Amino acid sequence: MFKKILIPIDLNHAEKLEKAVSAGAHLAKSGDVSVVFAAVTSKAPGSLAHTPEEFRDKLASYAAEEGGKHGITATGHAVFVHDPAVDLEDGILKAVHETGADLVVMATHIPHLPDHIWPSNGGRVASHADVSVFLVR
Repeated sequence: MFKKILIPIDLNHAEKLEKAVSAGAHLAKSGDVSVVFAAVTSKAPGSLAHTPEEFRDKLASYAAEEGGKHGITATGHAVFVHDPAVDLEDGILKAVHETGADLVVMATHIPHLPDHIWPSNGGRVASHADVSVFLVR
């Protein structure tokens, strides 16, 4: 059904994304599909990594760990943007095209009043993606 599943991940908050990761991994395993964990960040040094290479290494380690944990083939894909808070959705959409993913499985939150005016990250990705998007609450 699908060829590649992209799961956006924030390595600083990976534990909060476990439900979406598990859902994506389950879909991947049931369809014998590979997963790519995509992370959108800046090239500026941060608490997680000091260089883009160090960030890529940490993302690759995370992907390998999750792949082994769930019994799936998984890789990491980093997208570097100027400001991740502003460019997150564009970064995720860029990752979709760069990786050839045809399904995005991503975490979202229960909508609140402001979300009816300003859509959530997941809502914006779903609205602008040319592939299927599965939002996990």
